[in-house]
Amino acid sequence: MEIVKREVAGVAILDLSGKLTIGAGDVALRGALLAELEDGHTKIVINLQNVTVIDSSGLGELIRCKATAAAKNGEIKLLHVNLKARKLLTMAHLVGVFEMFDDEQMAVASFAG
Repeated sequence: MEIVKREVAGVAILDLSGKLTIGAGDVALRGALLAELEDGHTKIVINLQNVTVIDSSGLGELIRCKATAAAKNGEIKLLHVNLKARKLLTMAHLVGVFEMFDDEQMAVASFAG
């Protein structure tokens, strides 16, 4: 799992690529999210466009990230959730838990409201 961090209009964007699975993937995401929160970023978009595999641990980590951010008055939104990941979220009854976007500008703009 590789994570590239960038900022657009005050919103931290974490571009994930590779496998969001148990072990290195979920640990890397947790570390990246905690670093953003410690740096004072409370508006965070997790871009899943280049994620090839998400397992139950990866899904659990996304939920943990959302809870961790909420505890620090932060908000997590998902960008470019592929069909397989959407099915996984649907089967786990988690579709309504996350705000999901297919357009980065819309995801960033959604924090302004």
